[in-house]
Amino acid sequence: MKRRDDLEGVNLLDLKPVRLADWEEKDNYVVLIRPAPASKGLRRALEAVTTWMSPHRVRLDEVGSTGWTLLDGTRTAGEIAATLRERFGESIEPAEERLGEFIRMLRFQGFVAYPGWDRISRTGKLRPGD
Repeated sequence: MKRRDDLEGVNLLDLKPVRLADWEEKDNYVVLIRPAPASKGLRRALEAVTTWMSPHRVRLDEVGSTGWTLLDGTRTAGEIAATLRERFGESIEPAEERLGEFIRMLRFQGFVAYPGWDRISRTGKLRPGD
């Protein structure tokens, strides 16, 4: 299996990202609940401090909320971008670039993963050592 950062040359629009974090809907917006660190030992302690210093809940805007609900592992990023384009029109352009950056940020924070590329535990969290 490839490392999380070893996606150079891969067409990310063909991958099917999946949600890893718990979330809730509030006033028609998605609120993400930051996952607890999955690492062990010293790395876990460092991640715990970072998590403690970060917001525990992240409220997404309308576009992000719609995108989040589509990240279910059945649609490719390209299909999700097309759906966002249909719903939001020109205001979302360039849709693929915006969605790519959105997924990149969520992935960096441990909210989403690429099955087959990221190591996901049985509990649905990123596994340490990636």
